Order: sequence, then structure tokens, then C-alpha cells
Amino acid sequence: MLRTHKLGEADRIVTMLTRQHGKVRAVAKGVRRTASKFGSRLEPFMVADVQLYEGRSLDVITQAESLGAYGALIAGDYASYTAANAMVETADRVTEAESSLQQYLLLVGALRSLSRQEHGASLTLDSYLLRALSLAGWAPSFLDCSRCGAPGPHLSLVVQLGGVVCTDCAPQGAPRLDTQTVGLLGALLSGDWEAADETDDATRSKASGVVAAYTQWHLERGLRSLAHVQHERKANG
Repeated sequence: MLRTHKLGEADRIVTMLTRQHGKVRAVAKGVRRTASKFGSRLEPFMVADVQLYEGRSLDVITQAESLGAYGALIAGDYASYTAANAMVETADRVTEAESSLQQYLLLVGALRSLSRQEHGASLTLDSYLLRALSLAGWAPSFLDCSRCGAPGPHLSLVVQLGGVVCTDCAPQGAPRLDTQTVGLLGALLSGDWEAADETDDATRSKASGVVAAYTQWHLERGLRSLAHVQHERKANG
């Protein structure tokens, strides 16, 4: 479930990302009443098996069985909650009505990881954002030059050109990253969690700034939820 909106006195419009039909909007009748049988299964961050029947303007949800009850676990940790909000907003923006199984599986896996606190919430979010943008056709390069393909590693970063660039392609004044930050960005994109989990707070903060800038550039309109993301600090020890 991506988001919900109130409809009338007791209903909600639910926007969901599905395995086979892309993004779907449907009405859940009576779910705001305390006696609703499946209202809690249709909240954001939940994964459910939903049955619909075709309505005049919107489909109507007739049944919902929980497959992944991640909402309460995520809502209990503020860093996870803000990260999850940024994830579902991104999924809402990069998916449409056509089938998007890879986007669906990516989002479900990221929400499951957040609920289990397998990694830092900001790391999980940044990895999700890079992968979701890649699936949408905006794959960044954090090794070879994103403009001419010259073999890396390179440290100059130009978001508008798609990642790191070589010395010949780097415009004057292009910011340079340190090797640790570029390494973390590559690890988040490839899913190298062993390397990502070993990074320090400063490196994670720099990487998050790059990911946020890259996301905002390609989605054109900023993600409102990114402004509220809380970046947890790595525990000592």
C-alpha cells in the first residue's frame, strides 16, 4: 500500500502497487469504522492479497488478506518511518498503470528490511532510491565515467550527467568526492551490504546528500518526504 485518502464519512481511496497491474487506485468501503474487518491491512507499508470488483470509476476492494504486516514495526521507529514514507512516495512517482514487477519486489524487500532493522534506515532508503531510479531508466554510474565511459574509478560527480565523470568530462568546479563515499554509493547500488554496513556516519551523510540530489534531479519535482527523513547515527562499538 502506497497511500490512502479519506472518501466520505467511512471510506478510503487506497493507492497500491501491484505485482501484475502496476499502480492501482481502489475504494475500500467502511474501513474507517472501528468494526471494519480489513482496515488495518490497507494502511501504508502493508503488503496484502487484495480482491477487487470493477466499479464505474474506481474499483472496489472486497477482500484483503495480510501478507506482510510491516506497518506497525516501521511506525515504531521514527527513522524507519520517515525512510518508508520516502520509499512509497518514490514508488508512487516512478510507477504507472503498466506492470512493474521489479519495482514491486524492490519496494516490498526494502519495507521488509526496514521492519526488521536489518541495516540502518538511511542506508536502506538510499539503496532503494538508487535501485528504483535504475529500474526507471536512470541508472547512475559510480565507477566508469557516466559521459564517455572511460574506466574508473573517478571522483568528480555531476548529477546531471548521471554520476561520476573523468577529468576530461568534468566541468570546471565539479565537486569531488572521497573514495569512501564513492565506494559506499557503489555498494548501495549493487547491494554490497557488508561494505555498506562498515561505513561511518560522515561517509553515510555525504552519500545521502548525493542520492537525494540525484533523486530530486530525475524526479523533477522534489520528494516532500525527503525533507523529513531522519538519519540515525551508527552505534558505537
